[in-house]
Amino acid sequence: MTWEVLSIIGTIAFAISGAVIAMEEEYDILGVYTLGIVTAFGGGAIRNLLIGVPVSALWNQSMYFTIAFLTITAVFLFPSNLLKHWNRWGNLTDAIGLSAFAIQGALFAVRMQHPISAVIVAAVLTGSGGGIVRDLLAGRKPLVFKEEIYAVWAILIGAVIGMGFAQSAWQLYALFILVTLLRVCSYIYKWKLPNKQLKSLAK
Repeated sequence: MTWEVLSIIGTIAFAISGAVIAMEEEYDILGVYTLGIVTAFGGGAIRNLLIGVPVSALWNQSMYFTIAFLTITAVFLFPSNLLKHWNRWGNLTDAIGLSAFAIQGALFAVRMQHPISAVIVAAVLTGSGGGIVRDLLAGRKPLVFKEEIYAVWAILIGAVIGMGFAQSAWQLYALFILVTLLRVCSYIYKWKLPNKQLKSLAK
């Protein structure tokens, strides 16, 4: 049940994210559906490749594809004047998708009895892989590679689950809420990882 709930939450959140960014870039309806679907399922596909699960396993998730399709349709039909407020809520849906899919990816690797390193990788790829593909297709710098804290939260999820600190349903939901709040706070308060710029050195 926890797996399904997290999968549904992540699918809806990332489908919204991909569809809205496609409309911001003025893509046509095909582009909107493509970017929405890729954002919702891209991370899972990359994860499957790296941990030894056939990519074709994605085609068994017909329910989630239906949910993503209906979500993208609703976003596309939503009044444009209300979508202008996306910047206020966009990072919240992105945080929700990151947390839900990172937990799902970590649980997937644990079920396959992979070591903690693979659990962390699965969490990061599932939580941020779809967003990376979305940003690349939209011609934007991938959020995960900026100085803004993003993938760190997926690493935290992978470590917590990989070490067995979150196993019951309530622990997983608590972890989901905590990481979502941390991601939102990192955006609002502009928490950043250290970075080094070479522009000044090149002059």
